[in-house]
Amino acid sequence: MIASPQSETHTRRAWEVAKLFLKLGTISFGGPAAHIALMEAEVVRKRGWLNREHFLDLLAITNLVPGPNATEMAIHIGAIHAGWLGFLVGGAAFILPAALISGALAWSYVTYGSLPSVQALFAGINPVIIAIILGATYRLGKVALKDWKLATLAVICLGAALLGLNQVLILLAAGAVGLALYSRAMLGRLALLASAKTCEVLKTSQVFVAAAVQPRLIDLGLFFLKVGALLFGSGMVFFAFVERDLVGTFGWLTQRQLVDAIAVGQMTPGPVLSSATFIGFLAAGWPGAAVATVAVFLPSFLIMALAGAYLPRLRHWPASQAFLKGVNAAVVALIAAVAMSLIRSSLVDVASVLIALAGLILLVRFKAEPWWLILGGGALGLLRLLVASA
Repeated sequence: MIASPQSETHTRRAWEVAKLFLKLGTISFGGPAAHIALMEAEVVRKRGWLNREHFLDLLAITNLVPGPNATEMAIHIGAIHAGWLGFLVGGAAFILPAALISGALAWSYVTYGSLPSVQALFAGINPVIIAIILGATYRLGKVALKDWKLATLAVICLGAALLGLNQVLILLAAGAVGLALYSRAMLGRLALLASAKTCEVLKTSQVFVAAAVQPRLIDLGLFFLKVGALLFGSGMVFFAFVERDLVGTFGWLTQRQLVDAIAVGQMTPGPVLSSATFIGFLAAGWPGAAVATVAVFLPSFLIMALAGAYLPRLRHWPASQAFLKGVNAAVVALIAAVAMSLIRSSLVDVASVLIALAGLILLVRFKAEPWWLILGGGALGLLRLLVASA
């Protein structure tokens, strides 16, 4: 069968997309903002696949839907440059390097994690992770809490999170409150009712599946599908879901392992949600790593495939902006709740408190890169081990 010129063009362009996003997935340290900056440099300034206005439109669109923004940008850019093949290749190529690195780190962690040097390494890294979470709370709070109503909503959401209320309900209810405050009140009340019903359906379906099929992989896949489909805001919110369900409800991870998983997410390139690979491995080995990785990213592909053509209209819809105001306030609260939950297991002595404070100052005051701080924290942990054993 002879390929048509159009087919050959799409295949060639798909290879271009694959090479670009494999490169970006390998070198893009520093979180979503850094990922987006690298994409802009490559596809706007260097290659000219998009103009700057189109790029900004895509970025605004990804902020309106759940899922990791940088991954959704890779999916969308791939689709624009190479059609459906580029759609699949762009997202997969961006995710793959981080998933492979996280899987290798998970294997090493399980195999060698009991060695004194490895324990000392993470003892220095863990306080830095607390600083990173607090720094994210501060930065996002400055942007999201623009008035006293949103600040009050964030405090209420924080209290609800600390009391153990379901994160999905908190996010949806906060979005409904945003609609009530900044759009039509009736619309907000209807959204609040719908969010409560949605959580009931999710809970019922999870109980049914758990009763019908017991294997851990099913529960793991359902959990990460839920997270991928409902994750708004910072990737740090991902760990709020993990802390509640995989640490609290299922007991598959300890608090210490969760902090280490956050460290892996920060020290590897690519999307923070690649920590799902690490967490899946800890919960169920290599099959768990594969299931968690596919499940957490699958909703992003489905959302962009089903709704991508309609999302630009949402950008100019006042109700969507009002909903996101409420959701962003809840995002800040959920990240703060994660920090408060993990502090006890991470700040265990004066040295760890000092490392956390120093890391927070470097992040907030001097805009230090998180992964450099993680390397520094690990070095301090090893130094403490050498001094103690001398």
